[in-house]
Amino acid sequence: MCDNIKGHVGVKLHTGEPNGPNIIPREWVKALMEKDLKGANIIETNTYYKGGRYTTEDHRKTLETNGWTFCPVDILDEHGTTTLPVAGGKWFRKMSVGSDLTNYDAMVTLTHFKGHTQGGFGGSNKNIGIGCADGRIGKAWIHTTPGQDNQWDKREEEFMERMTESTKASVDYFEGRVCYVNVMRNMSVSCDCEGVGAAPVVTPNVGILSSTDILAIDQACVDIIYAMTEKEHHDLVERIETRHGLRQLSYMKELGMGNNRYVLIDLDNGGRRITAKEAAKGLKPFVQTK
Repeated sequence: MCDNIKGHVGVKLHTGEPNGPNIIPREWVKALMEKDLKGANIIETNTYYKGGRYTTEDHRKTLETNGWTFCPVDILDEHGTTTLPVAGGKWFRKMSVGSDLTNYDAMVTLTHFKGHTQGGFGGSNKNIGIGCADGRIGKAWIHTTPGQDNQWDKREEEFMERMTESTKASVDYFEGRVCYVNVMRNMSVSCDCEGVGAAPVVTPNVGILSSTDILAIDQACVDIIYAMTEKEHHDLVERIETRHGLRQLSYMKELGMGNNRYVLIDLDNGGRRITAKEAAKGLKPFVQTK
């Protein structure tokens, strides 16, 4: 685990709607926390949409259903909200997040990389930007215009930018004490928010990537998807492009959140450098910025 991850650690995980088939396996997360993250909590927030995680009470029932019972789970907005500044934002000067986020010294962003209905793809940026914003205020700011009846009116580039600015608020708060892990497994075009209604998985599994650079890791995952064959990546690329999801990457670059140039280091094969095309065949690389 990264050297800067110490103190009281929150593991930002998308715990999923009830019985979701594609979430990161519980035994993987349990093993990671028992070995490398002893004393850490899983951290989550309630949802903006009505479902199994809309209220704290229902959310806790869903956590039990999905097996997230082996360590404490802190629903960050259970005890209220707070705001964090957004430096250099176009849409926001502050973002509303679950108030418990400020109880942590460092954060590990453990992300199931997959498609997303609005974002095109869900990587570390989406996990933080939507996942740390509280369910009633922050998520509403990201998704809709105040006073607008349609609670999902923000689309395409503007939605990507709003989500990314939300991410920046949380990442800046931790001042570099964040580690990013993207699990490229069971990659449906659907987010884990869709639970049992998720579209079938048609993209092959790749492996696990980690980095201390949020742009590098999400860029690498997208590059690996694009390096697959047309048959392998067609559905996920279509989802990314029809939602203008690549704007997540370019806006992170504009906001100075990371580096879109990186090297892939394959830890399973002696730490050698590999290409995105090689990684697409199912390796487990570590992402290092140039």
